[in-house]
Amino acid sequence: MNVSVLGCGRWGSFLAWYQAAVLGNNVTLWGEEGHPTYTTLRDTGGNEYVTLPQSITLTADLAKAVSSAEVIIISISSQALRSFLPRVVACGIEGKIFVLCMKGIEEGTGKRLSEVAADCGVPPLKTAVWVGPGHIQAFVKGIPNCMLIDSADPELTRFLADSFKSNLIRFYYGSDLVGTEVGAAAKNVLGIVAGVLDGCGYSALKGPLMARGAFEVGSLIKAMGGDFFSAYGLAHLGDYETTLFSEYSNNRRYGELMARGVRFDKLAEGVMTAKAMKELGERYKIDLPITNAVYEVCFLSHAFEGGDGRAECMNIILKLFERSTKTQFYDK
Repeated sequence: MNVSVLGCGRWGSFLAWYQAAVLGNNVTLWGEEGHPTYTTLRDTGGNEYVTLPQSITLTADLAKAVSSAEVIIISISSQALRSFLPRVVACGIEGKIFVLCMKGIEEGTGKRLSEVAADCGVPPLKTAVWVGPGHIQAFVKGIPNCMLIDSADPELTRFLADSFKSNLIRFYYGSDLVGTEVGAAAKNVLGIVAGVLDGCGYSALKGPLMARGAFEVGSLIKAMGGDFFSAYGLAHLGDYETTLFSEYSNNRRYGELMARGVRFDKLAEGVMTAKAMKELGERYKIDLPITNAVYEVCFLSHAFEGGDGRAECMNIILKLFERSTKTQFYDK
């Protein structure tokens, strides 16, 4: 199979490595000329996460990457998808399969990434998402995990999951694209809370966070037309260990450092996803107290302005304890 991976950051470089080294596919990896991630791979043949197999074609020529592929895997910042895809579509995409490997909801529109792709001219029945738990640092050591492929076309879902499976990644077939995309994006928001709790010494609250977080996300998924129980699958709850507990989780680390008044210098998708989810909660009239707390701590607090980050964060998080008592599964 001819596969092109567009985006050569942490996850994109791993996906190219997996497709070539594990699956044996013909792989082209594209990166933006001049971007540090591309320059590092070009000059050294690897990065801090992977060493690229020599069989991979590394290029900054987007037209070349698109034209050579049967399957195009995209791994860039979720908020950049709308501005990036028109460049891809202009290269000619007839008959090509797209796999989105980012987790996010578009800020400002509240659209899922497959909806953004459709807006940009990518056929919905040729678009899938690849989500679920797993860190590069574990995968490259041969530690396996389970992941999920989902799309609007069951045949496409099965084709991709069956084609991409290996002894390193066991894939499951998704059957709820709404729930899969919302759940995958929302777990990053919960990761920020987990980091705040770690940074403030309240890690024992992660248990309630998992229980209440999954319920909150399930309620939003249901309001958006998906299956409530998708929040308890691999896209969301199944990804909690790698997002809420792992030292490698960017979102958890972002929250942990924020509680100390320090900015995290890597991408934490949960920040803008919290803003997008807050807007969705208001649109669908769904109570999202944890999401709203993350929005407040990320956008309205003074944690990064020389104040007491721990106090700022905990004042916002502990407001959740002032909410009225209710049954734990209200209005499911």
